[in-house]
Amino acid sequence: MTKSQNISYILHHQGEDNLPYGAVSPPVFQTSIFCFPSFGEFCAALGDEVNRSLYTRGNNPTVNLVEEKLAALEGAERAKIVSSGVSAISHAIMAFVESGSHVVCVEDCYSWTRTLLSSYLARFGVTVTYVEGTVTEEIFAACRPETRLIYLESPTTFTFKIQDIPVIAREARRRGIKTIIDNTWATPVFCKPHEMGVDLVVHSGSKYFGGASDIIAGVIAGSKADIDKIQAEEFLQLGTVPDPFMAWLMLRGLRTLHIRMEAHFKGALDAASFLENHPRVESVLYPFLASHPQAALVKKLYDGGSGLFSFRLRVKSQDEVARFTDRLRLFKRAVSWGGYESLVFPYAVKYPVGADIPPERLGLVRLHIGLEKPEDLIADLEEALR
Repeated sequence: MTKSQNISYILHHQGEDNLPYGAVSPPVFQTSIFCFPSFGEFCAALGDEVNRSLYTRGNNPTVNLVEEKLAALEGAERAKIVSSGVSAISHAIMAFVESGSHVVCVEDCYSWTRTLLSSYLARFGVTVTYVEGTVTEEIFAACRPETRLIYLESPTTFTFKIQDIPVIAREARRRGIKTIIDNTWATPVFCKPHEMGVDLVVHSGSKYFGGASDIIAGVIAGSKADIDKIQAEEFLQLGTVPDPFMAWLMLRGLRTLHIRMEAHFKGALDAASFLENHPRVESVLYPFLASHPQAALVKKLYDGGSGLFSFRLRVKSQDEVARFTDRLRLFKRAVSWGGYESLVFPYAVKYPVGADIPPERLGLVRLHIGLEKPEDLIADLEEALR
């Protein structure tokens, strides 16, 4: 069976052999509790909430079906859906650190990952060292005897720097250090870090898994032992419960994941190539361009890319960035990404009007290329640049 056939089987058939009443679409089990035919079965469920349907806070058949598919996509033993991407990140990290632990993390990570490590967990005696991440030796030079975790995000937020995933995972395992990676950008359609040796893979399910910008969800995938630990010690305690209807919407989005990712990839390549040759653009940060400084590593690790990338405008003021952004007609001005729509997020919008912005960040603009015709999006970019 080919890779694409595997993906097609997982997304369209896995776990769906015996749906109730011969239903084609799996039902939504929109229930908070489950009842039992006997005292004995009730007692058994109370004693094994990690594996049994007792209370939707722990397990739910709709949620569990989607988790089965996600685990298979990642090549992992188990996956756990939680209520948001930042919940997935928090659960995965907190499960493997304690007071006195040290974490090594890539410096250009998602902002809420950095907040968790530098602010929240610092209150409990967890320390962190940030590294660029493009040089593997730098990562391990930052490790200490108390290092318990290496956190990767490949590519990194806004700057699209790549880490050598299998090499880092292999050395970390030799040293007894856990590894976590945010794989939201590539999805398991284009990259499977768990199969490369990374212990835990996290996703914002709000992005490509849903695909329609209408859900908030997170995903953690890994070994059964690691996910069971997270479910028992973090998930059930903190209660970041995924709603069954949200899981069903994610399932509906997953049906077309492999098709959408190819379209996002093609559109992003077309748009990035256009921008790279425009005189008003200083540089383009898309891993699959030949100009990317890690292009060879990208081809080694990824089978394709997503619709998200950044570029640097040749500008001297925040006002110029604002004029470019406001001229766009097809790109919506919004945070997040991964839906059918195209989005623009200029880094300068993070600063108050008139504030001093670091020169390397002033012209930095992130685009998400949605599912519109690439030529229409390019024409929109061209007009805004003009």
